[in-house]
Amino acid sequence: MKIISRTLPIVLMCGAMLVVSGCKKGATVQRVDAASTTDLSGAWNDTDSRLVAKEMIQDVLSRPWLRKFTKKKKGATPAVIIGRVRNLSHEHINTRTFVNDMEKALINSGEVDFVASSSERREIRAERKDMDVNASDASRKEAGQEQGADFMLKGDINTIIDAAAGKHVRFYQVDLTLIDLVNNRKVWVGQKKIKKTVARDSFRL
Repeated sequence: MKIISRTLPIVLMCGAMLVVSGCKKGATVQRVDAASTTDLSGAWNDTDSRLVAKEMIQDVLSRPWLRKFTKKKKGATPAVIIGRVRNLSHEHINTRTFVNDMEKALINSGEVDFVASSSERREIRAERKDMDVNASDASRKEAGQEQGADFMLKGDINTIIDAAAGKHVRFYQVDLTLIDLVNNRKVWVGQKKIKKTVARDSFRL
């Protein structure tokens, strides 16, 4: 018992020194261009979101529905709203960033007007209601002046995983549909596929 009592403080001291030395060891951080392509795990990432949104928006804006609408409405610009984009894949995908990338591509195209989402409209309507009580007559914004959307863009993200002998293939498929809100007619259906091959010592999804 005496031997244990004498060696225990030494053991504890050595353990404490190891913990302190381990804490001092920091991570290596390298800044990279936010627009650069970086694939570490093979999972869906910011590059996939940005490129898929850009390509699909370019496709939807090049199709006949846009020309037909502007002709029918005598040059008017169609108003588009993005509905739900469902993540039906096996992994966590932040669909909000994908929706934001599509919104950016649509707005910057100058080809369509973009309508705020339902959550954004609720916030704006609350502000407008507050104006009715607190804002001056000159600056108050009246209700009932909102622009309604002509089309809704919605879709799904799906994945297929194939694995064998330390290698696996990740297949992503993004399906988007543009729907006429007057008659529920689908005026455009787009699809983008991404395929990645990943090799590692131990396979893990």
